[in-house]
Amino acid sequence: MRNKGRLLQIVLTVLASFWVGFYIGTKKIEVDWRDFSPYAVVSSKNPPSAITNLDFSLFWDVWGRLENSFYDKRKIDYQKMLNGAIEGMVQSLGDPFTVYLPPTQNENFKQGLAGQFTGIGAELGTRNDQIIVISPLDGSPAQKSGIKAGDAIVKVDQELTANWSLSKAVEKIRGQKGTKVTLSVIHKDATESEDITITRDVITTKSVSGWVKKIKYQSPIQSGTNIKNKIEIIDEDEKCDGCPKVAYIRISQFGDDTNKEWVSLINSLALQIQSDLSIKGLILDLRNNPGGYLTDAVFIASEFLKQGDVVVKQEGSETTEDSSVTRQGLFLDIPLIVLINKGSASASEIVAAAVGDSKRGILVGETSFGKGSIQQAHELKNGGGVHITVAKWLTPKGTWVNGKGLKPDIEIELDEKAPERDLQLEKAVEELVK
Repeated sequence: MRNKGRLLQIVLTVLASFWVGFYIGTKKIEVDWRDFSPYAVVSSKNPPSAITNLDFSLFWDVWGRLENSFYDKRKIDYQKMLNGAIEGMVQSLGDPFTVYLPPTQNENFKQGLAGQFTGIGAELGTRNDQIIVISPLDGSPAQKSGIKAGDAIVKVDQELTANWSLSKAVEKIRGQKGTKVTLSVIHKDATESEDITITRDVITTKSVSGWVKKIKYQSPIQSGTNIKNKIEIIDEDEKCDGCPKVAYIRISQFGDDTNKEWVSLINSLALQIQSDLSIKGLILDLRNNPGGYLTDAVFIASEFLKQGDVVVKQEGSETTEDSSVTRQGLFLDIPLIVLINKGSASASEIVAAAVGDSKRGILVGETSFGKGSIQQAHELKNGGGVHITVAKWLTPKGTWVNGKGLKPDIEIELDEKAPERDLQLEKAVEELVK
């Protein structure tokens, strides 16, 4: 009887071992030692349905060889190895805007959209495997130090940036307030790099600002190859009998508070425009605006357009989704000029393109950056995030601006020899008051 009981116990043990083994073979077991006690979390390790025959044993083979054979065990950081593997997987898609952001970089990104972060104050991107400046933020340490939209960053603290991911560049350039970072940059049309040392600071950005000012204006005077526009923008309370006025709104990014800041400003500005016949028009400044939320772009564009599409979202080669005017705007009839430059990207290009395609206003400045894709941000359980390009966007007329940008109706560059003058703004003012 005892032998039978013993045999039954052995059989049950074998069966239990079989099912435990089967379970472990089909599930992922994560073990974490907390207070010297094993803590196990079980989660499915079933691969995505599209993967049917991918062998992950090679990955773990290389991981094990690194762990066992690398000469300096102090440099083995498993979390960095995991982050690097994920970054490499994301980068393999060859899309510069599909990126993995480890926890610190993800938090920095969210803080930037919220309007406050610590760093140099520049929106970065990639082009042709280079880290480039999409735009320096207004009043930022980067802008004050001479960083310009379109600059290629070839070194950070003398470390070459070739083949860096965007998240790595952000990690290296951002830092604590008061610390310094040296960027080696190649400016537009330059052949050699310039070293620029920048002191990091807390960057607080208000995304919407504006004013109404008087304009002293005389016709342009042609002098050789130089054109001197005699335009002077003066405060509204200064005495200037009979002088026309212009309204001006600047959007620096489409972030968390942009719509709220916009409504707060235009509610008072609209009343002033409606009651003051000396206001000749409105200038919407989207220069060095790196973009942000697509929904905000549609919201802002709807302020100027009576009807029609603002942007066309295209998934794959055929599926399209139109985003049309969403509300009754307050600036449907006032003469409008939109300022753009090579730092205008993504959501700012959407607004400018909607205005341009509908012939609602005139685009003035330089060809924009050319980012014609839409990203969806996913929060990950480790605090990181992955931004995945889910579609491309087209202008209402079906143009894809990616890589080529929007060409302004009136093209004019700033004069680097006279940085105190904003020739693009002057041209916009001239078009409104002439």
